[in-house]
Amino acid sequence: MNLLQIREKVWNPLCLDACAPQLGKKLGQPVPSSKILGLISPYYTERFGFNPACKIVAFTGDNPASLAGMRLSEGDIAISLGTSDTLFLWIKEPNPALEGHIFCNPVDSQAFMALLCYKNGSLMREKIRDELALGSWEEFSKALESTAAGNGGKVGFYFDVREITPGAVGIHRFDAHNVETPTFPKEVEIRALIEGQFMAKRIHAEKLGYKILPTTKILATGGASHNKAILQILSDVFSVPVYTIDTANSACLGSAYRAIHGLAAEGGLPLTDVVKSAPGPRLAATPTAGASQTFRFKLFSFLKTKSVQLPLENKKQLWDSRDRDDRESP
Repeated sequence: MNLLQIREKVWNPLCLDACAPQLGKKLGQPVPSSKILGLISPYYTERFGFNPACKIVAFTGDNPASLAGMRLSEGDIAISLGTSDTLFLWIKEPNPALEGHIFCNPVDSQAFMALLCYKNGSLMREKIRDELALGSWEEFSKALESTAAGNGGKVGFYFDVREITPGAVGIHRFDAHNVETPTFPKEVEIRALIEGQFMAKRIHAEKLGYKILPTTKILATGGASHNKAILQILSDVFSVPVYTIDTANSACLGSAYRAIHGLAAEGGLPLTDVVKSAPGPRLAATPTAGASQTFRFKLFSFLKTKSVQLPLENKKQLWDSRDRDDRESP
């Protein structure tokens, strides 16, 4: 995808030439992922018994296929809360950056999708659970529910292994005055971890051009999506409702949806109509009253946190984003 000019939907000739001679001729021209390319090859009909009338629809990648499999709409977010955390975002006006990835949208040729990956997902949550909650998710949830949204202004950065977004490592805690502190009380530590993970995701998503719409919803999957207290904080940080879905193999399912849609797209039928009979997501959490205002201020504080002891190359990246926020703030 790095060879593609995503707005014009054409290969970049400089990138092609840098990779191999005559690469453009070998690749052919990019087409929408709903385009029918033709009929199946006789090889497959003879060897595997495919119907000779079987039509072939243009393929897409595994991550775009996952967006189709989770049936996202404009402004929606899908978040996989697994060993690592992954965000899929449906966006209209992308702002490509060094952090994250921007792809063409496999469902709407006029839209885009963004992808953000984080190493320190459930492994980091499980580490804090084992250290502070007796290895019990029930105790972990009780600690979350015993503290208020915003955590009294306290924030934390929790990178047990070197993170992807941003490229940083270490655990750093800051009090309400942005002064680094070595420890937090147990309940504060647990909430700082979860709020910090989700605030970082929202900040990075918005840097890529994501905008929350009145119709926005979050679709959560993965192990941590079974934890009601964690999903409540996710809903509060983004100020949108959170739904859960049971889609274990979203890329495979999305590819199947894409194949069906390829046949229907010729008549202008959108994917949402093609898959409308599929099981819908279940509402899991709605924003707590007052949480929107709490996190509007805390997100700004999160960006302004001072003296983070990151490696020099990572600190510059962090401060560059803060300087931009200073310029844009009223």
